[in-house]
Amino acid sequence: MSVKTHNEDQLIADLLNSDESAFALVFNIYKAKIYSFAFRFLKNRELSEEIVQETLIILWTNRLTLDINYPLGPFLYTIARRLTLNVLRNAATADAAREKLWTNLKQAHNDTEEAILLADLETFTEQSIAKLPARQQLIFKLSRYEGLTHDQIAESLNISKNTVNNHLVEALKTLRKQFQDSGISYSMLIGWFFLK
Repeated sequence: MSVKTHNEDQLIADLLNSDESAFALVFNIYKAKIYSFAFRFLKNRELSEEIVQETLIILWTNRLTLDINYPLGPFLYTIARRLTLNVLRNAATADAAREKLWTNLKQAHNDTEEAILLADLETFTEQSIAKLPARQQLIFKLSRYEGLTHDQIAESLNISKNTVNNHLVEALKTLRKQFQDSGISYSMLIGWFFLK
């Protein structure tokens, strides 16, 4: 029997007797090896140090169940591997959860922001239309809200198609000025009416 094996057998026997100096010796022998093993996968100093501590705590907690015929090295690496895999699994789950949460938050923020902008735009547009002369207002609403053609509006109001066109041109000119004066782009005005 080699000295190394004999020493390890003695270490296990001492651990079975709850010898704290034997535990300190095991700690000194294996801490660097376990750290290197964990760091190879985790690439993180703090997490790797935690793996070392947890591995050796588990060893001490389970010292009375040790088998003197089973070497400490493989036992410790089995524990370290399980703990390392758990960290990796939890990190992957946490990253996926974080990514999903961030995506949902961004989407919710964008949806809320868009809803507020659209609501503001709708309110402003309605207020602007309400300021138009009554005839322009009516023709504008029949065109943009009811979707009637110039011919249909002319027929329903008993006016010429040319008059309808003139009213719409004047209404859009007035609305464009109101939007520009308020810092809202004309393209938003056009987009608003075509999206409704």
